[in-house]
Order: sequence, then C-alpha cells, then structure tokens
Amino acid sequence: MVRTKVLGSSGVAIPEIGIGTYLYQGTSELLRRGIDLGAAFIDTAEYYRNEEIVGQAIRGVCERVFVATKVNHWRRREVLASADASLCKLGVDTIDLYQLHWPNSAVPIEETMSAMEELVDQGKVRFIGVSNFTLSELKRAERAMRKYRIVANQLRYSIVHRSIEPHLLPYCLERQIAVIAYSPLGHRFSSLIAADPKGALASVAQEIGRTVAQIALNWCLVKPGVVVIPKTESSDHLTENCQSSDWRLTAEQMSLLNRSVRFRSRGPLEQLLRRFVRGLVQRCQACRW
Repeated sequence: MVRTKVLGSSGVAIPEIGIGTYLYQGTSELLRRGIDLGAAFIDTAEYYRNEEIVGQAIRGVCERVFVATKVNHWRRREVLASADASLCKLGVDTIDLYQLHWPNSAVPIEETMSAMEELVDQGKVRFIGVSNFTLSELKRAERAMRKYRIVANQLRYSIVHRSIEPHLLPYCLERQIAVIAYSPLGHRFSSLIAADPKGALASVAQEIGRTVAQIALNWCLVKPGVVVIPKTESSDHLTENCQSSDWRLTAEQMSLLNRSVRFRSRGPLEQLLRRFVRGLVQRCQACRW
C-alpha cells in the first residue's frame, strides 16, 4: 500500500511514491501497472518528449491519477502555448501540477509566474510548482505570485545527495512547499552502493526484510513533506518501489544510515558557479531568439 502526503499548501493528498519519466523508454502498460499498484502520481515534462505515453497510460483512469508536467519556456505566450500542447498530448482537460522546469535569469520571473497563474484562472492548471529552484530563486518566484501559491519544488534529493538539507528543505517545510525528490536512488544505483562502503544499507535491509532500494526510498519518505518519483522500466523494480511506503525506518536506523552513507552536498560557491553558468547560457539563448 502506498501512503499519501498532502502536496504542500494545496490540501490535496497524493501518493508519496510516484513515477518519474525522465529518459523513460518503457511502455504505457508499465505506467498503468504502477497506477494500479498505488503509484498514481506520474511526473513528466515537455522536455522529456513522452507526454503522449503518459497520456496513453492514464486514459480512462485519469480521475484517479495525479498528473504533473513541466514547462521549459518562460515567455508568457510560450508558457500558455506549451500548456495547451501538454494538455493535448496528455489527453486531459486540466494539468494537476504544472511546474516551471528551470529558473531563467534572462526572463523576468514575474512574466513567467503571471502566465502560470493565468493558466490556473483558465482552469487548465490546478496547482503551480517549480523545479530545480535554489532558495533565493524560490523566494523570488514566491514574491512574483499575485493570486496563488507555489505548492512544490522538484529537486534532486537522496541519501547520497543532500545539498538541499541545510537551508532549502527546512524552508520548504516551513512554507508548506512539497519537495518532489527526483533521482531518490542516486543518479545511478551503483553510485548508491559505492557510497556505502560499510554496508549499512544492506545491514538495515536484512534486519527488517527489505531491499537496499526500499531502504533508500524510505529514508527520503521519513522526511515530512517529501515525496519521491523514482524512474524504472522494470516491472519487478516498480513493485519493489511501491512496497517502500507503508512502513518507516526507526530513528536508530536513520542515525546509522546518516553516519555511514557518504553523501554529496554542493557548497555555496559551487551553487553560485552553477547558477552563473546556467544564466550565461540562458542569456546567450535569449540573444539568439
């Protein structure tokens, strides 16, 4: 059984384990199986070029699926046009969660978020989210909102990647902004294993009769306001993921894992450099437009 959590300030409960579709090359049937197993929260994006597959998977059952997609445009007319295209590909009348895929310093955030709010007014979007926003970028986006609240920030978060923990994660919790954790099993599963030289994940898994992947997913789910969207193209792994929810690691087990598993956390300088490079690229693209 997959538990639910309330999506930020929306008041809507969604499955705490969903399905991510970045680089997904599986079938719509596999996604439908995930829905039937309880992972009735599917995240896609126009950038992924697989919204049609998601649309096929939810056909006939969309009323019991929470569908999230992301826009990779920032100008008002482009945001509105992208939403219409996504609605068509998904085969739905309303997108449950529409997320701005990346911040873009070349376009005023006020223009972008105003377009997102316009989509809610038109009934094409239920809730607004962002993705890959740092704390300062999230605060700027919040200040740009006039009618609605940002209910989610989709971020890389796992037991081996904890950059959001010092400041961003507490802020989201305080502001009732859900964290949708992508790559919750690490960028690659092998990196998860490599970060655990003492075998703490395997030890805890053996102790409670779970798998290493289930321990890693549950480590995220213990955190209030955090939901996960692991991607898989394996039916067995899909079942395994969905069985990571209806239980919780103990405080002692969490302490052991936190002490034993090596993790990466980007420092302020690295984050600043990444934002600078991303902004430079986006401004160059804007000049070409």
